Amino acid sequence: KCRTGPLDIVFVIDSSRSVRPFEFETMRRFMIDIIGNLDVGPNATRVGVIQYSSQVQNIFSLKTFFTRADMERAINSIIPLAQGTMTGLAIQYAMNVAFSTQEGARPLHKRIPRIAIIVTDGRPQDRVTEVATQARNAGIEIYAVGIQRADMNSLRAMASPPLEEHVFLVESFELIQQFGKQFQDKLCGVDMCVEQEHGCQHSCISIPGSFYCKCNPGYRLNMDGKTCSPIDACADGRHGCQHHCVSVRGSYSCRCRPGYYLSQNKRSCIMIDYCSFGNHSCQHECVSIPNGHYCRCRSGFTLQPDSKSCRATDLCNGVDHGCEFKCVSTEGSYHCVCPEGQQLQADGKTCSKCGSGHVDLVMVIDGSKSVRPQNFELVKQFVNRIVDLLEVSPHGTRVGLVQYSSRVRTEFPLNKYHSADEIKKAVMDVEYMEKGTMTGLALKHMVEHSFSELEGARPLSHNIPRIGLVFTDGRSQDDISEWARRAKESGIVMFAVGVGKAVEEELRAIASEPVEQHFSYSADFTTMTHLVENFSLNICPEEGKGETEIRSPCECEALVQFQTNTVAILQSLTEKNILWARSLAQMTARLEDLEKQIANKK
Repeated sequence: KCRTGPLDIVFVIDSSRSVRPFEFETMRRFMIDIIGNLDVGPNATRVGVIQYSSQVQNIFSLKTFFTRADMERAINSIIPLAQGTMTGLAIQYAMNVAFSTQEGARPLHKRIPRIAIIVTDGRPQDRVTEVATQARNAGIEIYAVGIQRADMNSLRAMASPPLEEHVFLVESFELIQQFGKQFQDKLCGVDMCVEQEHGCQHSCISIPGSFYCKCNPGYRLNMDGKTCSPIDACADGRHGCQHHCVSVRGSYSCRCRPGYYLSQNKRSCIMIDYCSFGNHSCQHECVSIPNGHYCRCRSGFTLQPDSKSCRATDLCNGVDHGCEFKCVSTEGSYHCVCPEGQQLQADGKTCSKCGSGHVDLVMVIDGSKSVRPQNFELVKQFVNRIVDLLEVSPHGTRVGLVQYSSRVRTEFPLNKYHSADEIKKAVMDVEYMEKGTMTGLALKHMVEHSFSELEGARPLSHNIPRIGLVFTDGRSQDDISEWARRAKESGIVMFAVGVGKAVEEELRAIASEPVEQHFSYSADFTTMTHLVENFSLNICPEEGKGETEIRSPCECEALVQFQTNTVAILQSLTEKNILWARSLAQMTARLEDLEKQIANKK
C-alpha cells in the first residue's frame, strides 16, 4: 500500500462516445485497483472522481467518501455521458471546483500534494495548453494517461514536468490494468524519509519523490525548512486578553493584574469586590478599588476623619444655590421658597410677582354641522385674537385647542407650541369636523387628557390657573352634567359660551360659580361681542363676604386679566367684521329655509 503520506487525488475520466461500454468497464477497474492500494481516510489520502465528455459531471468529491468500499460502489454506478471530448473544460472544473477547500481539498499551507489523473482515449475538442498551465501553477500535479487513439502532443501539453514521469500512453484498454501496477509505483515511490538523511528536527513527511519537514504542535518551521522554533501565540495580538497574555507551547493563557480575577470567558478580567466581604464598616456606601476599598457618603453628607462615618452638610451654605428669596436645607438636598403671595417659577429658583396673567387655557370649540363653515371661521378668528394678547411661552401662558362633534379631537395640546405665532398658524389650519354635538364627551376628554401633565398642564402646586372655555351652538346629544361637575371639582375654572340654539340650562351646568360671571349667550354669531361682557366682573371678591370661594391673589389677578383681554378681543373683532357677519347670517338663514323646504318635500 501507498504509505508515503496523505494525498488529494482526483480522477478525471473521459466518457465520450468513442469509449465503448466494455472499454469504460476497464477504466472503472483501473480506478478501483489504484484506490485499493491507497491508504484512504480523512487524515490520509482523499479521492475524488469526475467524468467528462461535452460537459463535466462530479461523481464524488474529496470530502464525500473515506472508505474504499464506498468509493468502489460510487465508481461502479457511473453512467457514461457518451458525447464529445472537452478535456480543457474538465481540467478547468478540477482546478476551480474539485480541488477547492469547499469540496474537501486540504489548504495549500498544509502541503498535501494535489494530484489529477487524466485518462482519455482521443484528441481534445477544446484548448488544453493554457488551462493546464494554470492548473499546474495552482499547485496541481497532472498525470496524463492516453489510451489507443490519444494525441501525444495533447498529453504532453497537459502533464506536469518531468514529462517522462507524468505522460503515459497505453496501447489498448486491455493493457490499462497492467499499467495500473506500474503507475502505482510511480505515484507512491519510495519513502524518502527512510531512504536518505532528511535532517528534520521534529518530523519528516514523505511525498511522491520527495519529503518535507513538519514541526510539533506549538512550534513553527524555520526558514531552513528543517529546524523548529516555539510559537509565541501572544505576539500576533489576536489573543483577546484584557490584561496579560502568557504564551505556552504554541498556545496561550490570559492572566489578570492584582486586584482582579479571570472571568468565565478566560479573557476578560473582573475587579474583586472587596465591599462584598461585609467588613468595610462604611456608614453610607462602600466603593471597591483594585487591592482595596474606600467609604463614600451620600450627596449632602461629608466623610468624617475616621474615613467611615458621615455627617449632614448644610448645602445652602456650601453651594451657590441661586435662590431669589430663601434657601431651605434638607437631608442631602435643598430647595428654594418664595414670600407669601408669590410663586416659585419653573426654574425652581426665582419668584414671580402677581399680575403676569399666566394661565393654562384649553379652548373647546363646537365643530358640529349646525355651526356652518363660515361661522366656524369666525370662531377661529376669535381664538386667534385671544392668543394675540396672551404672553405665550413655556413659563408663561400655555394654550391648547380641542374640537368636537360626534367625536373629540385634540387639535394641539398645552405643550405643543411655545409662541403666539405658532398657535395662530395651527388654529387657522384646523379643519371643520361637522356631524353631531357630543359636548359631554368633549368635557370628559378635556378633564382626562387636555389638563394632564402629560399634555403640558403645570402641576397644581404651581398655582397656575386652569381655564376651560367651551363654545357651543346647540343642545348636546349626550349628558354633560357628570363631566361638567368633575371639571370644576378638579380645579378647572369653566366658562361657557352659547350661540344660536345652545341650551341655557346646559351652559349653566358647565359654568363655574358664580354662574352669571362664567357664562354668556347670544342669538347668533354676529353679536359675539356681548357673549363675555360679564367676564369683566371681579371673580375674586374680598375675603369675608362669603359670596364665592376665596382664591389666592395671584390666581385672581391672572383670571381678571384673561377676562379683560377676552372682552377687548371680542369688541375689536366684531367692529371690523360686523357687516360681513350680518351678510353671512342672512345667507345662513336662507340655507336653513331651503333645507326645511327640501325636508318637507321628502
